Amino acid sequence: MANHKSAKKRIRQTARRTVVNGARRGSIRTAVKKVEAAITAGDKAAAVEAFKAAEPTMARGAQLGIFPKNTVSRKVSRLSASIKAMG
Repeated sequence: MANHKSAKKRIRQTARRTVVNGARRGSIRTAVKKVEAAITAGDKAAAVEAFKAAEPTMARGAQLGIFPKNTVSRKVSRLSASIKAMG
């Protein structure tokens, strides 16, 4: 257990950030699942709309360090390719 005042503060901050990051991670995963569900259903219009909503959310997650930048880039690229392949 922490004994210094600064270490105790860091524990409080970490607990707060963990909750916030978990919520953001969940919303990003939900957005990705919506895109994947639309692709699976074969509804290109819905997939494009879901992708337009998911992409900025994913980019924000990468910017904030919730997911690695390359991971987000790879997922965006694959989702975009899947939507284009629906043609």
